[in-house]
Amino acid sequence: MEIGFLTSDLFAFGVVPVLIFLARICDVSIGTIRYILIAKGFKYIAPVFGFFEVTIWLLAIGQVMANITNPICYIAYGAGFASGTYIGMELEERMRLGMAIIRLITPHPPGEFIARLRQYGYGVTNFAGEGANGTVHIIFMVVKRSKIPHLIPLIRDFHPHTFYTIEDVRTASEGIYPIEVKNNPFLFFKRPFYFIGKRK
Repeated sequence: MEIGFLTSDLFAFGVVPVLIFLARICDVSIGTIRYILIAKGFKYIAPVFGFFEVTIWLLAIGQVMANITNPICYIAYGAGFASGTYIGMELEERMRLGMAIIRLITPHPPGEFIARLRQYGYGVTNFAGEGANGTVHIIFMVVKRSKIPHLIPLIRDFHPHTFYTIEDVRTASEGIYPIEVKNNPFLFFKRPFYFIGKRK
């Protein structure tokens, strides 16, 4: 009975494409996160993700080659790739790894706003600049990306139409307020290699 099911059309045109689709979602999601980890400097955990990524990919491509005359497998393979890319980006966005620099440019006096930010423990650097319409105030902050959802409402509350940009920061050192890394979910993987990196 089991052998008959494995050779049936239902298995070939139903179960196998679904498995290929799910495998592609997994390996592409892992691959997307791996690329992001590399870009953010997590060079010791990225290879671990790479191992699982390529292993799952081999399983998926093996099934495609074993069912090379089945067009549904090709569709499942492509659909899994597209879905995995999106899911990987969503996962990275929710994980909010790394640091970011927030830059604000405003013509409005930012004194109270800066004081409020410092009350929340943010390190703030500000100076005057010259914009197209006169003097402006430029504010810089380097924060953990997990803090961005908290900062955006504060910026909007300061002025709804404040111009600001958010950029990723690969590394950050020193600063008025030490960068907290104890809540980093990937710190565990970096500690065993810390002294190796220091020797280079």
